[in-house]
Amino acid sequence: MDKQKLAGKVALVTGGGRGIGAAIALRLAALGAATVVCGRTQSHIDQTASQITSAGGIAEAIPADVSDWKSVSALAEKVQQAHGKLDILVNNAGIGGFGGPLQQMPLEKWDAVMNTNLRGVFYTIRAFVPLLVSAGGGDIINISSIAGKNALPNGAAYAASKWGLNGLSYSVAEELRAQKIRVSVICPGSTHTELSPHEGKSPARMLQPDDIAHVVEMLVTQATQSFASEIVIRPTQKP
Repeated sequence: MDKQKLAGKVALVTGGGRGIGAAIALRLAALGAATVVCGRTQSHIDQTASQITSAGGIAEAIPADVSDWKSVSALAEKVQQAHGKLDILVNNAGIGGFGGPLQQMPLEKWDAVMNTNLRGVFYTIRAFVPLLVSAGGGDIINISSIAGKNALPNGAAYAASKWGLNGLSYSVAEELRAQKIRVSVICPGSTHTELSPHEGKSPARMLQPDDIAHVVEMLVTQATQSFASEIVIRPTQKP
């Protein structure tokens, strides 16, 4: 892997403590980016950052809760103080909302799903776009889901949050093009992580976190005159 591809770049990955987020953080660091790993659980993000530094990369773990504006704002201040800019923002933090019909969902669960999966992305964009502008442009990559394009019975709240995230991504992409900021959304199918429901599925046939990280690499290393606004990625074989 060419460590010079992202040399001098600063990247931030939310939900970077495990699963897809950890794979993306490791990939960006391996390409040379100084990578900020954030998440709610200190031990998880410490583990990702340790893997990066052990491999010779540059990383720091900063705890943050994307559903809390004060937490996101404080995170942005720390990145500003440490790096003075941001080149790549990966909005990966998310929680599931599976397990039953919508009319049986506790009200607080709905709020938690929306606050993390949708409101949290609004917060990070609001907080970090000034740093991307000061860098002269960059990439915002939002990790959505194929559930943001297809019906998901017994997962309506999760699907709604991802449909909303897709709409947010398309619209913000148009707002930020003039500032040379590319906004892309990735919609993975069944991926083998702790978040995805695995009942009746073969993990070996599911997408792996590294598959998503590979797509992120493609997005952030493409020629500056173009960007892929949306990528849907599916397993080759149905799980």
